[in-house]
Amino acid sequence: MKTLMLGNEAVARGLYEAGCAVVSSYPGTPSTEITEAAAKYPEIYAEWAPNEKVGMETAFGASLAGRRSFCGMKHVGLNVAADPLFTIAYTGVNAGMVIGVADDAGMHSSQNEQDSRHYAKAAKLPMLEPADSAEALAFTKAAYELSERFDTPVLLKMCTRVSHSQSVVETGERVEPAPVPYEKKAAKYIMMPGNAIRRHPVVEERLKQLAEYAETCPFNRVEEGSDHKVGIITSSTSYQYVKEVCGDRFPVLKLGMAWPMPEKLIRDFAASVSLLTVVEELDGFIEDHCRALGLSLAGKDVFTPLGEFSQNLVAEKLGLPVPRGTALEETIPARPPVMCAGCPHRGLFYTLNKLKLTVLGDIGCYTLGAVPPLAAIDSTICMGASVSGIHGFLKAAGGEMDGRTVAVIGDSTFMHSGITGLVNIAYNESNATVIILDNSITGMTGHQQNPTTGFNLKGDPCTKIDLETLCKAVGIRRVRVVDPYDLAQCEAAIKEELAAPEASVIISRRPCVLLKYVKTAPPLTVDKDKCVGCKACMKIGCPAISVRDGKAGVDETLCVGCNVCQQLCKFDALRAPGEV
Repeated sequence: MKTLMLGNEAVARGLYEAGCAVVSSYPGTPSTEITEAAAKYPEIYAEWAPNEKVGMETAFGASLAGRRSFCGMKHVGLNVAADPLFTIAYTGVNAGMVIGVADDAGMHSSQNEQDSRHYAKAAKLPMLEPADSAEALAFTKAAYELSERFDTPVLLKMCTRVSHSQSVVETGERVEPAPVPYEKKAAKYIMMPGNAIRRHPVVEERLKQLAEYAETCPFNRVEEGSDHKVGIITSSTSYQYVKEVCGDRFPVLKLGMAWPMPEKLIRDFAASVSLLTVVEELDGFIEDHCRALGLSLAGKDVFTPLGEFSQNLVAEKLGLPVPRGTALEETIPARPPVMCAGCPHRGLFYTLNKLKLTVLGDIGCYTLGAVPPLAAIDSTICMGASVSGIHGFLKAAGGEMDGRTVAVIGDSTFMHSGITGLVNIAYNESNATVIILDNSITGMTGHQQNPTTGFNLKGDPCTKIDLETLCKAVGIRRVRVVDPYDLAQCEAAIKEELAAPEASVIISRRPCVLLKYVKTAPPLTVDKDKCVGCKACMKIGCPAISVRDGKAGVDETLCVGCNVCQQLCKFDALRAPGEV
């Protein structure tokens, strides 16, 4: 049956059809929907793991037990999972194992623009790179065949535009292979030095065999063109742009196997054209391989290593006509990212800004606390870095920043990689105050469950990690909970914990206002007679509040009646319905 599917949905369909049994992932845009879609198939056990490293190790365990497995993550998540990645490249697999990674060229929802193809080369693992949903499904199924044929995990590289665009796929039936019996093989699976040193030659030989396979594999193909003055090597989204711009004018070598790449196929293609050109987003990965073969070409000297490409950019760089756009008569106002109206993080960040504290931030919705007018965050690096970072910051400051510095981290991020940083704080005794922003969900990636919510990926009740007990268990004696809608309570708690002579944790707890079960209050109204236009209510940056003609106004379609703004108004101009 033919149907439209998102690239990520197509990967999930490929998992289903390939007989994948176990999926363990951590949500991260643009990869999240793969696991969410896989969870809809009852034949697949799917879960959210606390982090990507755990997800990859879980998938390896399932493979070891003899069932096909998958783990998915975004590009920065592969950094977290790099430790097991490099070692399971040595062990190989029992049943097929596929690792999905989604890059984010353009940084739509990421803190960097790294190119995951380098991991395939560094770990000496095969990587497939689909260019549309049909290939996403087909390559996923083929990845399992490669995994079992060559005894290796296989990387499947997606990207934002392939993950989140729709194209036609033809679905098939699920074919579930018989489980592979587990056999104890110490020399293969116990990577102590004496065994690992014997596995390295196996990895190198496998890479040679994969390179030979790449010469004739169906993922790499030459598409003929009428004008051989230029020949283009490309892949993924760039392939779509090239074909849309060039049609059949120039011959194209489309590489669906990102690593290892063929040698003879590329040399023969280069010999058939006058000017070899590589069109690829981000790093010159294909280009470097071609240059290592001694080929001269146009690559990153023409095409930028920054951001996403577009049809117009490709046309311009290839010297082809660029369609003229239509300029807008009016300038569109900028729309910077902002916390939702009623977001529980807003009151807490307002308080941190008011107290003029140094705030080490983390990854999640609360990263928006860096945006004016709150402007309450000083750094954001990666998952868990706020908790580890504040410890080093305070140790280096030698007491000068004690009482003036806090770390903020979300509940899901804390479970991902904040716990070990808190252990370090307790163990090595810095006077750190860590604020866990517990909104009862993984918010930034679209409301996924996590170990603190009490529900699993499929919405079934499960073990709920108690943050208070956990923090105390690792050695933090001072743990307290505040309501971020109560500004006075937040301020008092922060001042008290900063003044304490030991480490402490404040849990700012209120569920995300967008959760379906959260009941909101009626919107506030403004008493125009009492409003003096002081704009104090604007200091929290709530999108439901605006000032027109010198008076505050509340958008009733956005306001959820959190009353945070009401606490800032000294003139009693903001009222809840029924208040006199």
